[in-house]
Amino acid sequence: MRKTIIGVIGAGQVSAAGYEVAREVGRHIGEGGAVLVCGGLSGVMEAACRGCSEVGGVTLGLLPGGDGAAANPYVTLAVPTNMGHARNVIIAHTAQVLIAVEGEYGTLSEIAVALKLGKPVVALDSWPGIDGVIEAASAKEAVAMALQLATGQGEA
Repeated sequence: MRKTIIGVIGAGQVSAAGYEVAREVGRHIGEGGAVLVCGGLSGVMEAACRGCSEVGGVTLGLLPGGDGAAANPYVTLAVPTNMGHARNVIIAHTAQVLIAVEGEYGTLSEIAVALKLGKPVVALDSWPGIDGVIEAASAKEAVAMALQLATGQGEA
């Protein structure tokens, strides 16, 4: 049986509040039994992986460079792509749903690719006002929506 894969996207530099939100997102993904996929580096990615790993969850880091050792310490499976920002497309294709936490232009690119692919995107304080992006009020709500959308149990 295949696992649900939830992507967490956001910048490598994040506010203290954003770090805690991303960490909570990761915890809820792990508790929900899904695999967390991200870019595998610092900031939002590290926080989400940390939260997921703290509850025994699995994290998959698709790294921009060619060295798996560059992954943050909470990545369970590091995949060095040596593709730079192009790895954002792989993240969008891999995840069934994306959750955006804060973020910069790389996050925006992942949102755009996911929407182009017809995949749901849930946002927490990230790029408001984009058609097709579902805004959530909390980490718990974002993950509940993502899990519901990923498993095809209706719209969030």
